[in-house]
Amino acid sequence: MADTNLLAGPALRRLRKREGLTQAAMAAALGISPSYLNLIERNQRPLSARVLVQVIERFDFDPRSLREDEAIGGLDGLVRRMTDKRFADLAIDREEVQEFLAAAPQIAAAFARLYDQAGSGRPEGEDAAGAARRAIERWQNHFADLDHAAEDLADELRLSRGEISAALGERLREKHRMTVRVLPAEVMPGQVHRLDLHARQLQLSEMLPGAARRFQIARQVGALEMREAIETLVAGVNLPSPEAREIFREHITDYLAGALLLPYRRFLRACEQTGYDLAVLQRRFAVSFDQVAQRLTTLGRVGERGLPFFTATIDRAGRLAGFTAGGAGALYPLDGARWPAWIPYAAFERPGAVLTQAVTFSEGEAAPRHWFTITRTVDGDGVMCAARRAVVLGIEARFAGELALARGVSLDPADAVPLGTPCLRCGRAECLTPAPARMASAPSRPRAGF
Repeated sequence: MADTNLLAGPALRRLRKREGLTQAAMAAALGISPSYLNLIERNQRPLSARVLVQVIERFDFDPRSLREDEAIGGLDGLVRRMTDKRFADLAIDREEVQEFLAAAPQIAAAFARLYDQAGSGRPEGEDAAGAARRAIERWQNHFADLDHAAEDLADELRLSRGEISAALGERLREKHRMTVRVLPAEVMPGQVHRLDLHARQLQLSEMLPGAARRFQIARQVGALEMREAIETLVAGVNLPSPEAREIFREHITDYLAGALLLPYRRFLRACEQTGYDLAVLQRRFAVSFDQVAQRLTTLGRVGERGLPFFTATIDRAGRLAGFTAGGAGALYPLDGARWPAWIPYAAFERPGAVLTQAVTFSEGEAAPRHWFTITRTVDGDGVMCAARRAVVLGIEARFAGELALARGVSLDPADAVPLGTPCLRCGRAECLTPAPARMASAPSRPRAGF
């Protein structure tokens, strides 16, 4: 911090105002002239090492605050934000950005925060998927009343691996006078399920594998038996548009299906007994990889919490197709990071294999966070546009020591693969991702996956 060319005028001015001092009083305390202090505050003179030592000693000043711009990527991070095409007509050059950052670092930080939160630049009210996602994140993807109700119903039906489909199908028939019918793919072009109220049928495509069929039957049971609870939740989140409310409603219905197939206590107990071994959990509950992954983001019951996971879905083109933060608190970069060094991109070359990787990435914070990520590709169900995609399950590395899949993997941050933030936000000098690799990803509605 003894750089003789250190320009720190705004920080010194904020300190003086915090102390309630005039320039003359502060100059006297530091042993310099008021005119010299005025020049320092206006960034027309550097803060010398001698004056800095005086500031630290006399005002209990934290010199780390002089580097507060690091949280937004410094000058390079701010320059990248300013190169956004929305500012192209302003012809802002690097010198102007440097002057802005030097003269008003807190205002620059405020601009960076607004820019980062704005994403695509659309008003928040127009982004129905984003509004629904934020509502889900406020609940940390755990809806306690629904989860308890689903667990009680699962116990009532005595669901087990051998009788899941039969028990759920019987419930539909007996209580709701509805049957399940599997139809040829050509009868349901472009669809995997359809509700025919006239025929009182839940119609499923023959292209759906067993786990997906069970999910759809459980989904219908949940929607019919807990309609009032679902609508109460939808009304309570106060979403801005009918589209956002429908996306939230669909997520809640998917959530119920997962809670029926993977009852909370039984599933959590199995997770803890197996070290969250995904392959064992899939077989024990007769579900798919993505269904297990999504359920792991919901284990937030008070007094019975599971490990905090997030999950993301990435398509072959590298676009983010879905994201659930769960209890992990991950602020996933929704509008831009393409990271070739991240394992999901390699997963497409090894379809069906479970791959793991420890990574660090920053989310607009001062320091990158350390994550352990698990990836596997899952295939579509023979429906148009339902192509292969990579499902990512992530957890902070400090929790990963309990995982069976983390055995033999170094959880030392020094060994993690560093990933950048979206290029326009990142000030990283050395990055494994080339700067032109930028994508625009519009997240689809959050789904529990089938």
